[in-house]
Amino acid sequence: MIRIWLTGFVLLAFSTVARSQDSISSGEVERIITTLASDEMQGRKTFSPGIDKAASFIEQEFEKAGLQPWQGAKGFRQNFYMYRIKPVSVDLTINNEKRIPDDVIVQSSAGQLTWNQEGQVAEQHVKAGDNFYERIRELRQQKGNTIVWVDAAQAEAFRQYRQYLQNSNLMADSANLVLVLQQPTDTAIRSVNLEVRQQVTPLPLFNVVGMIPGSSKPDEYVIFSAHYDHLGIIAPVEQDSIANGADDDASGTTAVIALAYYFRHHSPARTLVFAAFTGEEMGSYGARYFSRQLDPAKVVAMFNIEMIGKEAKFGKNTAFITGFERSDFGPILQRNLEHSVFRFHPDPYPEQNLFFRSDNATLARLGVPAHTISTDQIDKDTLYHTVNDEVESLDIENITNTIKAIAQSAVSIVNGTDTPTRIEMDKPKSTVKP
Repeated sequence: MIRIWLTGFVLLAFSTVARSQDSISSGEVERIITTLASDEMQGRKTFSPGIDKAASFIEQEFEKAGLQPWQGAKGFRQNFYMYRIKPVSVDLTINNEKRIPDDVIVQSSAGQLTWNQEGQVAEQHVKAGDNFYERIRELRQQKGNTIVWVDAAQAEAFRQYRQYLQNSNLMADSANLVLVLQQPTDTAIRSVNLEVRQQVTPLPLFNVVGMIPGSSKPDEYVIFSAHYDHLGIIAPVEQDSIANGADDDASGTTAVIALAYYFRHHSPARTLVFAAFTGEEMGSYGARYFSRQLDPAKVVAMFNIEMIGKEAKFGKNTAFITGFERSDFGPILQRNLEHSVFRFHPDPYPEQNLFFRSDNATLARLGVPAHTISTDQIDKDTLYHTVNDEVESLDIENITNTIKAIAQSAVSIVNGTDTPTRIEMDKPKSTVKP
């Protein structure tokens, strides 16, 4: 009797999904993506007027979809800052030995740092066998003032990181770190004197985040996300200099908006969070900030959607999931599509390291079953990051069917009957900068 009841319940849920999937129409998909990828948005580059226009459009759509602001905010924008840093001077003495500037890296958004007492400063290490960038990423999550001794065996990574920071000159809020290339004679810190001067210019950023509160499990979150930023104005090709980013990632952002409209017809057991991230093209800064504003233990799953504008390698009605083997998120989605023509596959491009190249990676590193869904044939996509990534190059039907499949495949997670296993993160063999 119980088995019969459960079977009936599942079939009823899927029939309800099938009926309400009609709310995800190709006409709506085309309307949304055409707006996001229009020339008026100027390529949606971070810190540009175009990205502000895009954020305003997404806010309006979230409002029309009946979403609530995230975590009691006054609106849908999640505001934060990055900082443009121009070094002025660095003067560091440790144990009465003055350090040459080339052996010192300062990571701070403060205009001035003055350390002159041992108790003011913590001491950490990047050892010879450490993954340099992963270790720095960990240290940046700490609070306070820290001297980081970098083993001489990491000298090349130290130099590359120094050059990277000089080229980007942008920084998010983080701990005050001073990296020092360690010499064989260095011992534990007995005394430290540091004087740093920097010109700091704050630069505003904003994610756009809305939610539908869960009916019975409001403290368990399911996230649907995409990044809405792109490259902006780039080198012209045949008098066109706007990188519209129709596939990357107006297609994913369109999916998030369409799913918000779709799920408003439901009463989800778990709280659904709809997030359009900024700063992905600069290093996933929006996703990083977002991840610090919530308890990752409360996030049951993250559906990150990236480039679903064209037919996948596996043919029509297919998409792939990055990091498929890292949790049972993928098998759950596959099971929920058993009565559908659509199929999800494992990532066919493991050599591209896609799991760590999109906005799912930040929460995945914290154990969340956070995966990216995509259809992009990245090994042969000649339009990627060019001015030719236009709406005219997309398959609107493919986008629409993929969004419908995401909605259907998510049903048991949204309704609280399935909980994907957590990700046990190993250290990726990646040199992506933190």
